[in-house]
Amino acid sequence: MRLHVPTRLRWSDLDAYGHVNNAEMLRLLEEARIEAFWSNDDGHQSAVGASTAVLDGRPGASTLTLIARQEIEYLVPIPYLRQPLDVQLWIGHIGGASLEVCYEVWSPAGAADATLFTRAATTIVLVDAATERPRRINEAERAAWTPYVDAPVAFGKRR
Repeated sequence: MRLHVPTRLRWSDLDAYGHVNNAEMLRLLEEARIEAFWSNDDGHQSAVGASTAVLDGRPGASTLTLIARQEIEYLVPIPYLRQPLDVQLWIGHIGGASLEVCYEVWSPAGAADATLFTRAATTIVLVDAATERPRRINEAERAAWTPYVDAPVAFGKRR
């Protein structure tokens, strides 16, 4: 099962070639990841529902989420689109203190021609803020994320 996070582009996401800049792609993935996995207490309903949003991303939280690794495969340049991209997320692996978030970035939901623009994966390590050491994924987190575990993203052939 996948999470579908509608993610809007900004005009400033484009580079001189008229498509989404590679650095901005990391920001788009981050926004989708935060929407999917971080809880909030401001009454805002997540675009994907609250079931997976179990991490506290507020300043002073007891757990930090650190990026250990990212890999992106750009398949087709993304032009400016007024409708939100369909960023699909799932968990490729849940370890003891880390998880691999996998992504596919698709053309807007309902578009006449479905286009897969980008594949990506991010390894996140949960770290205890007080000790600055990795901490185990707890039962609530594991229960929230397990339904979304599927095969890791399949990148194209490497040279």
